[in-house]
Amino acid sequence: MEFWIKASQLILSLSILIFLHELGHFLPARFFKIRVEKFYLFFNPWFALVKKKIGDTEWGIGWIPLGGYVKISGMVDESMDKEQLAGPPQPYEFRAKPAWQRLIVMIGGVTVNIIVGIVIYIMVMFGWGEDQLHTKDLENGLAIHPYMQKYDLRSGDNILAINGIDVVNPGDINRGIMIRGQYDLKVQRPDGTIEPVILPEGIEYELFEKEGAMQPFGLRYTTKIVEYLYINQKLEFNDQTVLLKSTPILTVDGKNLRDLKPGTRSTEYAKKEEVKISYIDEKDTVISTITGKQVQLLFQAMPAFVANLRPEDEFLSMNDKQINFFDEITTTTYNNVGKTVSTLVLRGTDTVALSLNVSKSGLMGFVPKSSISEDAQYIRHISYGFGESLGRGFTMGMTTLGDYVGQMKFLFTKKGAGSVGGFGAIGNLFSPTWDWHSFWMNTALISIILAFMNILPIPALDGGHVVFLLYEIITGKEAPQKVLEYAQTVGFFILIALLLYANGNDIYSAFVK
Repeated sequence: MEFWIKASQLILSLSILIFLHELGHFLPARFFKIRVEKFYLFFNPWFALVKKKIGDTEWGIGWIPLGGYVKISGMVDESMDKEQLAGPPQPYEFRAKPAWQRLIVMIGGVTVNIIVGIVIYIMVMFGWGEDQLHTKDLENGLAIHPYMQKYDLRSGDNILAINGIDVVNPGDINRGIMIRGQYDLKVQRPDGTIEPVILPEGIEYELFEKEGAMQPFGLRYTTKIVEYLYINQKLEFNDQTVLLKSTPILTVDGKNLRDLKPGTRSTEYAKKEEVKISYIDEKDTVISTITGKQVQLLFQAMPAFVANLRPEDEFLSMNDKQINFFDEITTTTYNNVGKTVSTLVLRGTDTVALSLNVSKSGLMGFVPKSSISEDAQYIRHISYGFGESLGRGFTMGMTTLGDYVGQMKFLFTKKGAGSVGGFGAIGNLFSPTWDWHSFWMNTALISIILAFMNILPIPALDGGHVVFLLYEIITGKEAPQKVLEYAQTVGFFILIALLLYANGNDIYSAFVK
């Protein structure tokens, strides 16, 4: 059901944005008396779900929900209508109009997407307002990824300002460092002293490549209780989801689980379609078949299994240091990769001593019970009048655009190229339950993204047409029609390749990783 709720929100969001984008081309074209032959939401090869001709324009809905288009008379576009272009220009055709008019038509879609994104942000701010959590209010400081220890930053420290701007949401620290090139931090230590910390330029690339460090700053949580032994995904035995709360695993392919080393998972089980696993279910030993991929994930729980950690155990101390926050557990394991950590846990009313062997990846093999940060009590809800929402919405729209452009630098790294997502990644932005606030916030974000992506100077995109029009305006010479046709063809194949690559990454992440 969650899948269909997310899919419905995605389709509705894209339908709204695609229609408005194409309207951004249609309206200036009609204003300049250019004939628009077709206006379609979604693509319609071979047939359309709905179509109706009104005046000179055929309006319709296609059956492939990957975009939309307007077919403008006398324009080299994806239709590649060479027969129409073979005759002399007609007064109602795109090619017969001045270059500046054609430029306005081409940037109309991108302009509308930016405006729509800003307008939605204004509506959300006016209707819902927003929550802020000023870091100066935090009593426990911030949870800071242990990688930042090398820069003299540790959990419990607080970031009051970044580049001289007071922090009103902890997420702005991460965005400032990772995307905006902000490295000047005003740090408050646990003892109350305040001092500056200047991070090195380019630290964002270090954090991007470091596993788990892309969000180095967050709120602190007092959760210290084990919910289940496993991470990332759930196992399914006999079509039943198991969180390894009360299902002791005995053997994997006949080998005692505790005798297996985590390093064997990638070579011995990775590609196996069937792996026999025995476990105890209601006091009986049961043998089920799972995939090698699930065995690999199971090995992530090995440190917890070997240490005899159990659900409902509460961490008291590690290496003789009292544990008060969950980030103290992760910091201890990070600093003891490949080592054994002496651990005390509270099990019921008993204090139990365990030896936790930390894997080379730093994983512990358990998921903690979720909790709300104690500092959440300081969240401020800000309501805006209509005039205030105009300014706040505009700022959010421009900041969102700037942040999206800023993060493109990671695309040219090996990890970044592999993390490009398609419709699956976009769909996962939406809530698994229908939430109008979340829906409109994500729709505004996607609208800004569509604006940026469409203005890229790739032939077949609006930006590709804009490049040729700017060339014509500057030089006074039109690009030859053959060049436009070849560029359109090349651009089409580039877009198809990008589409396949991005959605291929989604499939790989869902079924292979």
